[in-house]
Amino acid sequence: MRKLCLLAVLISPLACAQVVSVETNSLMRLPNTASTLQLDRLEVADYGTLLIPSNVTEVTVGELHLGRDARIAIVPSEQALELKVSRAELAEGSQITARGAPGTYQKAARSGRNLNLQIKALKAPQLLVDARGGAGAPGFVGLDGANGQPPGCTWGQAGRGADGSDGSNGQPGAPGALVKLAVPREYPAEQIKVQVAGGAGGLAGPGGKPGAGGKAKGCFIYKADGGKSGKPGADGQPGPAGAAGSVTVQRL
Repeated sequence: MRKLCLLAVLISPLACAQVVSVETNSLMRLPNTASTLQLDRLEVADYGTLLIPSNVTEVTVGELHLGRDARIAIVPSEQALELKVSRAELAEGSQITARGAPGTYQKAARSGRNLNLQIKALKAPQLLVDARGGAGAPGFVGLDGANGQPPGCTWGQAGRGADGSDGSNGQPGAPGALVKLAVPREYPAEQIKVQVAGGAGGLAGPGGKPGAGGKAKGCFIYKADGGKSGKPGADGQPGPAGAAGSVTVQRL
């Protein structure tokens, strides 16, 4: 029945009571075929995770229940997410995450997703929201220097090893999100914990290793000395941290 109701969201939001349940230690992803979803009840059991896709921009929930260490995980996007809840009961360790994605060698780090969260009635030991920016990508490793050529017995001397190339700098961390909360007037401020720090800068790329000099060689007439090794490449610089986001709290 729950699957049928979830399918009905895609066809007609008023077709039937929308109830979504995520079982213990499991992951469920909301459909990404509609940008707006309306649920009568959303329950995520202990250690479960509900994933909200990047194209979903508004979710309205009548009753929200998050078990112990349960999560609502919001995929990064340039568009803010509106999450409106009439009544919420959150267990210890549960949280809503809108963290940015870490950078890779192909993609820059993603910012935390901007979030407008409204909860009209709230029962929870803490309201935990994590909307930090993604960490920057690490710098590229410098290339190793080539080894020097060995000497001949009738000509020249051993070649010098080539220097390693420098490592590149780490990439910047992404900014934290802009989070707007609207919670009941009586809910204690000290129980609201929101993280919007910028992502850490990427690690510095290490310099390349030096090439070894050509090896010494013993000959009948004389001994050819080995060549000198090259110099190691310099390490890059760590990337800068991303800018912090902001938190605004409104009382209902």
